[in-house]
Amino acid sequence: MEFSLLCIGYLAFHMLVLMPLPISSELLTLKQSFGNNPSPFPPNFLFGTASAAYQYEGGYLSDGKGLNNWDVYTHKPGNVVDGSNGDIALDHYHRYLEDIDLMASLGVDSYRFSISWARILPKGRFGNVNLAGIHFYNKLINALMLKGIQPFVTLNHIDLPQEMEDRYGSWLSPESQLDFAYFADLCFQSFGDRVKYWITFNEPNFQVKFGYRVGTFPPSRCSFPFGNCTDGDSENEPFIAAQNIILSHAAAVNIYRSKYQAKQGGSIGIVVNGAWFEPISNSIADKLAAQRAQSFTIDWFLDPVVFGRYPPVMQSILGSTLPEFSKTEKEMLKKGVDFIGINHYTSYYVQDCMFSVCEPGTGTSRTEGLWRQNSQKNGIPIGEPTDVEWLHVYPRGMEKIITYLKKRYNNIPMIITENGYGEVTKPNSTIEDSLQDTRRAKYMAGYLDSLSTAIRKGADVRGYFAWSLLDNFEWEFGFTRRFGLHHVDLKTLARTPKFSATWYKNFIAEHANVKIRDS
Repeated sequence: MEFSLLCIGYLAFHMLVLMPLPISSELLTLKQSFGNNPSPFPPNFLFGTASAAYQYEGGYLSDGKGLNNWDVYTHKPGNVVDGSNGDIALDHYHRYLEDIDLMASLGVDSYRFSISWARILPKGRFGNVNLAGIHFYNKLINALMLKGIQPFVTLNHIDLPQEMEDRYGSWLSPESQLDFAYFADLCFQSFGDRVKYWITFNEPNFQVKFGYRVGTFPPSRCSFPFGNCTDGDSENEPFIAAQNIILSHAAAVNIYRSKYQAKQGGSIGIVVNGAWFEPISNSIADKLAAQRAQSFTIDWFLDPVVFGRYPPVMQSILGSTLPEFSKTEKEMLKKGVDFIGINHYTSYYVQDCMFSVCEPGTGTSRTEGLWRQNSQKNGIPIGEPTDVEWLHVYPRGMEKIITYLKKRYNNIPMIITENGYGEVTKPNSTIEDSLQDTRRAKYMAGYLDSLSTAIRKGADVRGYFAWSLLDNFEWEFGFTRRFGLHHVDLKTLARTPKFSATWYKNFIAEHANVKIRDS
């Protein structure tokens, strides 16, 4: 009865919101054109590629690196679909100069990478600093800058020292805040004289979902019916982990702003995974459900670091399940970002599950927000399907998610920190099949066109990073998914540019030239 009254009150409250296509599929270039209009991208707009330490580096336990949570997780049989791991990955640890040359050949002016926490702090704050790890990232940063490529650094891209998990349960303990603050301070001190863009966390909304609700990421905690784990509480632990991550972010931002930002002149933000949620119908209930989907995925992390509180709808539905921030924490959190990073790939339809009965699925539980995610409406997909089951091509979603964030967060500067097209490795496919990735180029063209529309309409977007420079280790899918602009031979690790690399190179060159002429 109490919950029914809550639903009625909630409803009452809310009732008082030619980019380039292939000229020919056989052409080696895809021509970008906005007619006679100048490029919508501002002169300081960043075009880059993105990566992550565990997915790229390899160097497992090399030069003093400690075990991280993914080292342990991937070594357990059954956790990765092809049985692979990141022990070698793409060997970026040894081949970074070769990879920087690939970036330079594309003409990118920035490279987004993450720092392996366990490479520089093998035991977290409980051990010594690994100077060899500091040395590696200094070499990487300096080599990038020699090529005119700005380092764009993520502090935590899902991996953390296993010591934190073993000692106190990592993100389930406030101890994690102390560890992250210590790690961030060390990175600002060691690299901040050259790094002007910092990200605290990559996709914390996905980290807590997969790590603590469904259990497909370490520490693999979940409970029935969300997953089949040996330990966990899917209804409560995601919110505890989220609270500690949010406060860890705030601690790092406070350190950067109080000790380093004035002298180093950089900026700091956070990255969320930002799918667009489209109401499956024009009903008020489905429109509210789409809003709840955003609140329980994106706003869950962005509202605290901008407004100092959780989204009101989460508070009303979750009640005491949602942790509270102290008065001091609320003040520390407010305006806790200089920019928002968005990893946008796809869009979904959303059906209301608060006022109607839904079949089980993503979002349908109370602690997820009582909405159901679907890629189809009346049997018709929201966009062109791809080999990757969750990825549908819906370019308009890019403009829509940017517009949503622009309105909700008063046009805080935004950066597209990931966007890319995935393909599933097929048993009989050849390297030639992989190299002719015109669908990836068409995808990027459509999404960049949609992004340009949002910018023309006033969205303050300052960069775009393609995921990814190279085919890489894709977490629980191992090497069975390919998102790279360059093909990687898994036996030799040889890198070969794909059609999409040539397209992106030409796109950047054209818009860089426009920017130079206009400036």
